[in-house]
Amino acid sequence: MRFFGSRGDSDTGAGEELRSLASPLRAPADLEPLVEQAADARFVCIGEASHGTHEFYRWRAELSRRLITEHGFTWIGVEGDWPDCWRINRWVRNRDDHDLDARDVLKHFHRWPTWMWANEEVADFLDWLRDWNSNQPSERQVSFYGLDVYSLWDSLRQTISWLETNAPEALPAAHQAWQCFAGYNEDPHSYARSLRMVDEACEDDVVELLVHVRRLAMDGVPAEPEALDAALNALVAADAEHYYRSMVLGNRQSWNIRDIHMADTIDLLAEHHGEHSKALVWEHNTHVGDARATDMADAGLVNVGQLVRERHGGDGVVLVGFASHRGTVIAAERWGAPQEVMTVPEARAGSHEALLHETLGESAVLVFGPERSGPWLDSRRGHRAIGVVYHPRREAGNYVATVMGGRYDALLWLEETTALRPLHREGPPGEPELDTEPSGF
Repeated sequence: MRFFGSRGDSDTGAGEELRSLASPLRAPADLEPLVEQAADARFVCIGEASHGTHEFYRWRAELSRRLITEHGFTWIGVEGDWPDCWRINRWVRNRDDHDLDARDVLKHFHRWPTWMWANEEVADFLDWLRDWNSNQPSERQVSFYGLDVYSLWDSLRQTISWLETNAPEALPAAHQAWQCFAGYNEDPHSYARSLRMVDEACEDDVVELLVHVRRLAMDGVPAEPEALDAALNALVAADAEHYYRSMVLGNRQSWNIRDIHMADTIDLLAEHHGEHSKALVWEHNTHVGDARATDMADAGLVNVGQLVRERHGGDGVVLVGFASHRGTVIAAERWGAPQEVMTVPEARAGSHEALLHETLGESAVLVFGPERSGPWLDSRRGHRAIGVVYHPRREAGNYVATVMGGRYDALLWLEETTALRPLHREGPPGEPELDTEPSGF
C-alpha cells in the first residue's frame, strides 16, 4: 500500500516513477516486498551508506532475521576480519565462549575502526542469532564469517597453529613465511614502506604456504570447521601480502585486490556450505552496489556486488542499498582518530538523496523489479557514501555518480538517521590500516 503524494516539483517523470516504486518503511512488516524479492535468491548482499549509522544496521538486521527464519538463509559474510569473525561464528553456533555474551565477544575487535562491529546494534543481532541457532539442528544453524583481507599476522598465526596439529611436515614453509614478516613487528605499514627501498617482498613465501595449506585442508570441500578456518586464513595471508604490496605503489589496484579477495571468499564459503546454501553479505554500499553502474568503472575498479552478479547471476543475486537525507553518524576526522558523533547535512541538490526527500518525504522501501528502466532508475546522479573518515563540511567528495537501476535491485530510504552506538571508545591513537580507493570505505 502506497501513501506518497505529490511534494511539489520533482524532476520530470522521475518523481512519479519514485512514488510508483516506493512503499512506506515504518515497521519490520513493511519489508515484505523486499523479502518476497529476495526469498529465492542464493546471494543477498545488503549494504549501508556509512559504517556508523544506527538505522542502516537496524534495518539490515531486520531484513536478515526475516530471510533466515522465513526463507532458510544459512550463512552471513561481513566486511570484517576472518579471525575475529571466526570467533563470533564459534560463539553464535554454541561451540566456544559459553560464559560470554555478545558484547564480551565483540570486545576482541581491536583493529581501528572498532565501532564497525563492536556496537550495540551488532550485539543485539548476534544475541538473537545465537538464540536462533540454539533451537536448530547443526545443519540448519547460521554461520557468521569475515570476508576482509587485513588480518595478515593473525591469519598467519592461526595457520601455523593448525599445521602444528594436522600437518607438521608443512611447518617449514609456514615458519619461512613468518620469518619473512618477523622484522616488521606485525605492522603492515612498516612492511609496505620497506618495499619502497628494497624490492624484496614476502610474496613467494606466503604463496608457498597457501599452496601447502590449501592442498592439505581443502582436498575437496572441507568437512571439518578447523580445516576451513586454516584454508581461509592461508588465503587471507597471501592476499593481504598482495594488498599491502600494491598499496605502496600508490595505485588503485589495491581496491580490486581487496574486493576480489572478498568475492573469492564468498565463492569458497558457498562451496563449503553446498549448492543449496543461501548467503547474506553485509558490506558498505561501495562494495555491495554494482561498480559498473558508477564512476568507479571509469577508473577500472570492480567490487563485490559486480563480481557476485557476474559469477552467480544464474543462482539468483539481490543487491540492496541504503540512502538517507540527514541525521547523525559515528565517524572520525582522520585515520586512527577516536570516533565522534557528527552531523550529516541535508542531501546536496541534484543528488539521488535530494530527489528521494523531495518526492517521498518519509522512509521507504523501493523494489526495482525486473525491468530496471525509467526516468529515475536510468538517471545518473550523485549518491552519498560516508566512510569511516568523514568531514561534513566537505560533502561534495562523498557522492558517487550512480545509476540506481544498475547499481542495486532495491533501496531502503531513510529520511533521518542517528549515530551508531559503539560498545567502547577507541583506544589510544595508533596507526590504522592504510586506506583504500576510492574513498577508504
